[in-house]
Amino acid sequence: MSEKTEKPEPKKKAKILVVDDDRLVLRAVSEALSRDGQEVVSIQDPIEALAVAKDTSFDVVVSDIKMPNLSGIELLKAFKVAQPDIEVVMMSGHGTIETAVECMKLGAYDYLSKPFERLDDFCLRVARAVERRSLKKRTAVLEDALTAVKEYEGMIGQSSQMGAVFKLVEQVGPTTATVLIRGESGTGKELVAKAIHYRSPRKQKPFVAVNCSALTETLLESELFGHVKGAFTGAVGHKRGLFEAADGGTIFLDEIGDVSPATQVRLLRVLQEGEIKRVGSTDAVSVDTRVIAATNVDLEKARAEGRFREDLYYRLNVITLSLPPLRDRPGDVPLLAQHFLASFAQKMGKKVSTISPDAMSLLVQNRWVGNVRELENAVERAVVLAQSDLIGPDDLPPHFKEAPKSAPSSADAEVFSLTHLPFAQAKALAVGAFERRYLTTLLDKNAGNITAAALAAGMDRSNFRRLLKDAGLRGSSTQGDEPTNP
Repeated sequence: MSEKTEKPEPKKKAKILVVDDDRLVLRAVSEALSRDGQEVVSIQDPIEALAVAKDTSFDVVVSDIKMPNLSGIELLKAFKVAQPDIEVVMMSGHGTIETAVECMKLGAYDYLSKPFERLDDFCLRVARAVERRSLKKRTAVLEDALTAVKEYEGMIGQSSQMGAVFKLVEQVGPTTATVLIRGESGTGKELVAKAIHYRSPRKQKPFVAVNCSALTETLLESELFGHVKGAFTGAVGHKRGLFEAADGGTIFLDEIGDVSPATQVRLLRVLQEGEIKRVGSTDAVSVDTRVIAATNVDLEKARAEGRFREDLYYRLNVITLSLPPLRDRPGDVPLLAQHFLASFAQKMGKKVSTISPDAMSLLVQNRWVGNVRELENAVERAVVLAQSDLIGPDDLPPHFKEAPKSAPSSADAEVFSLTHLPFAQAKALAVGAFERRYLTTLLDKNAGNITAAALAAGMDRSNFRRLLKDAGLRGSSTQGDEPTNP
């Protein structure tokens, strides 16, 4: 026996307008949709339907094509003008391929031929239109939030942790104080440094960034301080360093904890005296360069072990700004994901605009060892692989489908820290995360046996299978136990 296709269940009751001049068809489909949990308004006259729609907002319209006074095609055009985001499902007993193509070009979500073999299949197609409409609403909420949220040179966040970062950036930006930015790799330390620079009186002057761990000691000193001809093999002429290039502006020293003791001495001189000496030269050159440094190294430990100069540490550590890892602010994940989605879709010329609830739930629950950079890479991959305008779980890296590895208490803390999201969206993410953890634990306890797990959950086996499918989980059937239809 083949398993029946299970229709997605909308998160809340949708408002559906059904228009058909055939009274029997109108009654049958309206009753079927009402039994399916939808709020249905049934109208025979298309002109009356158009008048009602001017004062009432609907999620989905289901309309016949061939009707007196006003055709379904004309009704479709009018609805798309009045409510561009509404989903329209067209149906006809006299349809042709050309008619179906015309409907889709005009913005219809689906096209159905009458008579329907099964009303369940009809309800399934409408439920998919409802889910699409719901996804559009969620995307609109995120886009509105992105428009309203503070953006600092690409930093995005509504969490209290990021609010504290933004506040400190505003406070230290206008000053000349040296700033030390702490945070794990991928948290956006350079973005913070740029935000500070562009809120300072130096914003018209250069911002120069250098990764101190990417160069050898000799090359780093040459890059930072410049050199004179003959200072070392390959020094065929004089060269200005980055401190001189950033004169009047800001230099960002990333991974400051990895510099050698000799380079630390040179950096200390710049901070104390405001002057540098080019490699191979004894002449001092005055510079007016603000220093912002960053590290993911424990400088206190390095200082205690003698690997980092104490005097340099105190010179750098005038103002400390700590960036939270992404796993500590899961409520910012939807905003960041939508931001990256829009950016990559535009760059790649793809019409990908939405992340499904299941995929978003997986993103929110991920541990994000690589922080925002890892999220950016995951969304880029998803945009590349997406075959439609919707990113689903299959478009994410394979490991995202695995059960969350955090302890339940930690996961609960993540899920319920979504208070800066709209209630409906936060609730959907929290419920999805709970369902996934509950189902995973139940399957583990029952060795993956769906029948046994469903019994333990006090649920019908078919409904339990639907929950597993929605959560992207799999189990095993007992031998000889055929799946039952819902």
